[in-house]
Formats: sequence, C-alpha cells, structure tokens
Amino acid sequence: MTNDEKIAALRKESEAQRKRNEQLEKRIEQLEEKAKPPAEKKPFVPQPYEPIDWTARMSMPRSAIMEMAQHPCNQVMRGVINDRHAPTSPSMAGTTGAVTGVHRHDGAPVNTSGWREPTPLGPPPGVAQADKLMDEADRRDRAELAQRIAAHEAAMRAAQGKK
Repeated sequence: MTNDEKIAALRKESEAQRKRNEQLEKRIEQLEEKAKPPAEKKPFVPQPYEPIDWTARMSMPRSAIMEMAQHPCNQVMRGVINDRHAPTSPSMAGTTGAVTGVHRHDGAPVNTSGWREPTPLGPPPGVAQADKLMDEADRRDRAELAQRIAAHEAAMRAAQGKK
C-alpha cells in the first residue's frame, strides 16, 4: 500500500469518525433537552372574592339575650367554668394523698428521697445499628468510587494510546 492510498484511507476513516461524532453530539443534545426539567407552571391563584360570613345576619333582640343570661342553667355553667380552677391532684382533692410507690418502666422502685446519682449519659438505643448501616454504605460508596476512577483512568489511557 502506497502512502497516497494510506492517506486516502485515513481521510476516509477520519470523515467517518467525524460523522459519528456529529451523530453522537446530536443525540446528546436530544437527551439533554429531554433531561431538562419542564418549564415551571404558574400556580393556580383563585380570583379574590369576599368570603361568605354565615353568621353575619344572626342576631337576637337584646331582651331575649338578657333573659337567657338570667336563666338558672347559666348559674350551673358559671360553676363549671369556675371548676377549671379546682384542684386536680389527688392530695388537693380531699383524698388521703398517700403515694403507694414510684416505679421505673422495668418495675424497679425508684428512690425519690434526697440525693441520688444522675443517670449516666450514653448513646440512645439504635445508634449501633445505624453505625453499622452507615459503615456498610460508606464501604459501598468507596468501592463504587474506586470503580469509577479505574474506568476513567482506563479511558484516559485508551485516549492517549490512540493519539
């Protein structure tokens, strides 16, 4: 094969590669257009209107209101309203007020007199399991990153070998 034939073959191959590159660039542009988020739609804003006040025309004559205020059941309601200030703990309500005992969740009695040692601080339950999950996720992320770096380096070596 002569140099002219080699040059012609290289030119032909170069032209074919250029066409493939153009096709790939067009395909990339199409995919990028598809990947773009849709244009933001304006949210529906209802037209302002005056809300209906269903209680606007509800009224009674003053004499009827005064008569209702004097009704005996209102005295009972006044008592109920005042009861909200009544004592709520058993010792204030007139019972014996004796505390039979305080127990923890596990049933053990609690010392409620005087000084006691504070509960030691520690991690909340479930932290060990969460740590294991995060360690596994980190291991997988590192493996994936190593694969991506290796693929990138191989592509770079292949690109340098073609030049």
